[in-house]
Order: sequence, then structure tokens, then C-alpha cells
Amino acid sequence: MKFVCDTQKFSEICSNIQRSVSSKSTIPAIEGILLTTAENSVTVTGYDLEVGVITSVEAKVEEQGSIILNAKILCDILRNLPSQTVRIESDERMTTKIKSGESEFSLIGINAQEYPELPSVNSSFPIVVKGGILKDMIRKTIFATAENDAKVVHTGVRFEIGNSLIRLVAVDGFRLAIRNEAIDYQGDEQIFVVPKKTLNEIMKLIVNDDVAISLNIGKRHIVFEIGRYLIVSRLLDGEFLNYKSAIAINENTKVEVNTRMLISCIERTSLMITDRAKSPIRCIFDEDMIKTSSITSLGTANDKIPAKIEGEKIEIGFNNRFLLDALKVCDTDEVVIKLSSPIQPIIIVPKEGDSFLFLVLPVKLK
Repeated sequence: MKFVCDTQKFSEICSNIQRSVSSKSTIPAIEGILLTTAENSVTVTGYDLEVGVITSVEAKVEEQGSIILNAKILCDILRNLPSQTVRIESDERMTTKIKSGESEFSLIGINAQEYPELPSVNSSFPIVVKGGILKDMIRKTIFATAENDAKVVHTGVRFEIGNSLIRLVAVDGFRLAIRNEAIDYQGDEQIFVVPKKTLNEIMKLIVNDDVAISLNIGKRHIVFEIGRYLIVSRLLDGEFLNYKSAIAINENTKVEVNTRMLISCIERTSLMITDRAKSPIRCIFDEDMIKTSSITSLGTANDKIPAKIEGEKIEIGFNNRFLLDALKVCDTDEVVIKLSSPIQPIIIVPKEGDSFLFLVLPVKLK
């Protein structure tokens, strides 16, 4: 295999691919990047048996072939090359030479036949979503996925697509996040759960909000097409939480508040809360005022902000981080908070429309 290509472009692509490569594995091949030449390009593949990323870079190909090279070493070399072009050639003994300017490196590669085959997905009707919309939907839900859950399905984000609507849902047992968006889709209803790792990778690869992203869905896998990148991912199995019953609360108190003011208020009240000095945020909703306080071994904090409040007075406690995580992804000037009682979850929605919904469970106050 012999080819010459632009150093910067090749380095950028390999760095993106490296994120999907296994750093520690009993299979040496998946710790590497697979390079395969075509007529005027080189296909670059990374795969850790859960998520695979494939793309290509333009190149002057002098000899066809393929090889697996250690991802970390290859990327480190490419980032430090002195010239605008790089020449890579490998022989039948898997010895690969990388040349750029006066710099030259020699790597021992792995036979390409040892690379695991990526799953294929046959979808006759792909779903298309604008890059900026999908990125925003992921950002507004991924924070609520479970880190460690007896139900693996809750470590991903549920996609519900049908009736010209796409909905993303995430839940971790303490909070729930929902993001809705209208799309041009008239096909059969599609429901599936994508792992958090895959969605993090997708957000990093969406650099153009206007790019159209295609979703090709199979029984066990999904393929996202983002520009010249293909992201192949397994889907998560399991019974997802019946979240619709969780959000059907009896609203006794309704609060309209400036989003930025509420975030700042909670952040100030959280200054006394640390990993060693934990405490819930105490919130009192009453008489067009939100009063917040915290008491820890380090001291106390009190604050208050104006708000429009209708209904009963409610005093309730929250994990400050869970509440902030939800508020910080709200992109509206004002939010509406719906409360039922001190022991029931609160719901945060936009003042107008239904583009998002966040549910946060309360913490028992002493």
C-alpha cells in the first residue's frame, strides 16, 4: 500500500476516528485504525465492537492495499509532522513507513484481515434531520441518561419517530428529559434506544448546523450519515420506563420565572455545597418570590428572586446539580415550573410551545 495525502486533513480525520477506537482490548486489531485505499482516496475506519466510524480522505494512491495501525501512535505522529503532505507505504511484512519532510517513522502494523467486520444496515427509507436540530435535541436529553443502571437501556437516549415528529427521551431514575421537534417523515413509527457514547460522538462530528443527517435504522444497529462520516452503532435492548405516566402530574402551583435569574440564584445558593459538605437546595415558592437556601457544615446561603406564582405555597428540596443541568439547556428567556407537592417531581417546560420537558425528583428535607 502506498499513498500521499494532505497531512492536516489526514490528521484531523484520524483524530476523529481515534475516539471510536478501543484503548484497551484483548483484540489488538480494534486498538488500531484500519486504512484501506481506493482509487483516489483512503478509507479510514475505527471500531470498538459497539460504535464504528468510517470516513475517507482524498489521496494520491500509488499502490492498493490495506493495513491496521495503532491509533494512538499514528495520531501522535500525524499531529507532529513538519510538512503539508505525508507519504505512507507498507510492505508484505506489515512494516509501514510514514514520511513527511525530513521526518520518517516506521510502524509495525496488523494484517487488515484481522479487523472485525462492521454491521450492515439495510434501510429503504432513511430519516433525515438537520444537523443543528439533532445536535440540540441530543444536548437537551443526554445529560439525563443513567451512568450505572440495572437497566442498560436507560444508559442511552430513546428515539420515537412518527407522525411528522421526532422525540428524544432520557431518564436516570432521578430526572427525565424530553425534546420534541417536527420533521418531514411519513413512514412507519420507529422506536429505538441509542447509547450515550454514540450520541456524544455524533455531537462532536456535527460541525455544520445546516447539514442533513440521515438515520438508517435496522433491528439491532443504526447508521448515522454525517457528511463524509458514517457512524455505525448497536442499539440498546430492554424495556424503557413508561415516562408518560410520570409526567401526568396534578399541577397545584405554576411558576413563571426568568431562566437566567433562576440559574444564577441556584448557583449562588450552591456555593456552600461541596462533595464533602452535601446538602439539598431548599426552595420556597410563595407570594411571587422564589426563596432558596442551603445549610452545610461550611455555612449557610440564602437568596431570592421574583417570579410569577399561581397556586399553593410549596417548600421543596432538590439536588442542586440535577436542577441546574435541566435549566442550563433551556434556551428560552423564561420557563414554566409546575409543582404538585413537596414529595412529587417538578416539571420544567417552555413558556410557549412544547419543544422540551424536564422532570426532576425532589429530595426530602430534614
